[in-house]
Amino acid sequence: MVSGTDLLRIENLGISFAMLGGRMNVVKGVNLRVLPGKVTALVGESGSGKSVISQSVMGILPNTASVTGKILFTDPLNGRASDILQMRPDGAELRDLRGKRMAKIFQEPMTSLSPLHTVGNQISEVLQIHTQATKEERRAQTEEMLGLVGFHNPARTYDMYPFELSGGMRQRAMIAMALICRPALLIADEPTTALDVTIQAQILELLKDLQQKLNMAMLLITHDLGVVANMADEVVVIYHGEIMEAGPVDAIFRNPQHPYLKGLMAAVPHFDMKPGERLKALREVPVNSDTLWAKKPKPENTPEILLSVKNLTKTYAIRKSGMFGKQDKTRIKAVNDVSFDIRRGECLGLVGESGCGKTTLSKILMRAITPDSGSVTFNEGKGEVDVLAAQGEALMELRTHIQMVFQDPVSSLSPRMTVQNILSEPLEIHGRGDRAYRMEKVRALIQAIGLDQRFLNRYPHSFSGGQRQRIGIARSLALGPQLLICDEPVSALDVSVQAQILNLLKDLQKKLGLTYLFISHNLAVVDYMADRIAVMCAGRIVELAPSAIILRNPIHPYTRSLLAAVPFPDLDRPLDFKTLKASGASDKRAWGPQFFDETDSNDLAQADLGGGHLVLARRNVDARELRA
Repeated sequence: MVSGTDLLRIENLGISFAMLGGRMNVVKGVNLRVLPGKVTALVGESGSGKSVISQSVMGILPNTASVTGKILFTDPLNGRASDILQMRPDGAELRDLRGKRMAKIFQEPMTSLSPLHTVGNQISEVLQIHTQATKEERRAQTEEMLGLVGFHNPARTYDMYPFELSGGMRQRAMIAMALICRPALLIADEPTTALDVTIQAQILELLKDLQQKLNMAMLLITHDLGVVANMADEVVVIYHGEIMEAGPVDAIFRNPQHPYLKGLMAAVPHFDMKPGERLKALREVPVNSDTLWAKKPKPENTPEILLSVKNLTKTYAIRKSGMFGKQDKTRIKAVNDVSFDIRRGECLGLVGESGCGKTTLSKILMRAITPDSGSVTFNEGKGEVDVLAAQGEALMELRTHIQMVFQDPVSSLSPRMTVQNILSEPLEIHGRGDRAYRMEKVRALIQAIGLDQRFLNRYPHSFSGGQRQRIGIARSLALGPQLLICDEPVSALDVSVQAQILNLLKDLQKKLGLTYLFISHNLAVVDYMADRIAVMCAGRIVELAPSAIILRNPIHPYTRSLLAAVPFPDLDRPLDFKTLKASGASDKRAWGPQFFDETDSNDLAQADLGGGHLVLARRNVDARELRA
């Protein structure tokens, strides 16, 4: 029976795919509902069937899929209930619903947007298909929506191509495309996974406001329990295609019943964790680093500072127009007078929004980018090495000491190489041992990250995201490095897999004496991993302090804004959307005169507040005034 209050009702949904040797059942007897004007969150790990369910609602499943059950959509405009599974996927009836009355925000904006069409052209196309608006009206409505989702210059954005936007900006464009026809049901498939906490908070506030104004219902697909706690009215927990637990958000968070849901909640890092407390991963990864190399003893007179960065600056020129247009005189400092030290054996966290210069800085340290000025000095105990000037054999030797774990485990592993080839490649490049030695070392590496040796002849595509990231970590350990630069190593992973990787990195650091530069926009993750934290904004380090100080007593307004935007998986600590600035945390005009140099005359310097706590402020401001 269809309830008169249900906008979307899924009854006994089963989905299977044709595979070699039979069919694979990926969704088994799922029942859920979405009420008008309410948010139902569908929570689960990658591979649990969340996205497949959303595809079935939109009628965009591949031809190899077989679907049973009912998907009933009741259009508020006419009150008529329709079974989507009875409609032809390419028929006029479903096409009229899709995009107009039901819309979807896809998880990966780069592959969902056409690279050949401008952002405005793609968004206005939805209006062209579903409305009678003129070309001028479509442009005006599109620019209005681009403004609503946070673009400062909608008219300019309208004529830009997707590759000209950052990941967060592309996701905003996807949200604008989904909302342009004011749908009754919005399916949001991981809409904020790739976004910074401040932009995520803005998007969540935007979705909440539009949902209330338009009485829009939402099926929110996510693995972020903090987002669920702040957005959802009802929660459905799915595991391997089956519903484990469902109910109102209050009951789910305050009194979880199923062990799987309890496990998910225990895997989430949070700011209230005690020193030394360990994340509880759903499936622990056994770490066996004994066969790699012993923890390197610290010789006497070894300097405390492993890597010293002084006054790094990198400037980029902005093109005036077009790919081959003349360069404008406008220049942007991606990295602006950055200085910090990384101590031997510690983890230094580097946090900030997209575009603040984190990855540019990491590429400079890896010698992938040449800075305009500044110095980087590495000292493992055999004398100082100028990283930026190293050439030939000195550079090859340096690369064995500094390695990188990349953000995307898919694109950073060659699809044409087996795991054995991937792990042995660094050893071959640097001439380490003979074939037998390299094979022995590869087996030790795969064992150290908790994978079976029988996986060595498999290719990256046959592994999950977490397993691929572990392979990336193993590759970075092949040469026995002193320093690992981890660039957003867990941002694309589920909370349960994220807990595995973070625990693995901690175990390896303890057993092998590694030093980390850990780059992330997830402050809870950085708090779990880092001993000290550097906060970066617009190319500059605005605050640097031990993690216990900076996350509990932040001084700089930017750091405070970042912390205020973190969604907690706790119903008693909701996001305060009213205090979050619509202009974003990086709006320097809102910082106050102590922290903002309006004339840009370089009148800012690091103020020492004691205990290793440094804050970027005006030179003439007293430290006591900053604390106040």
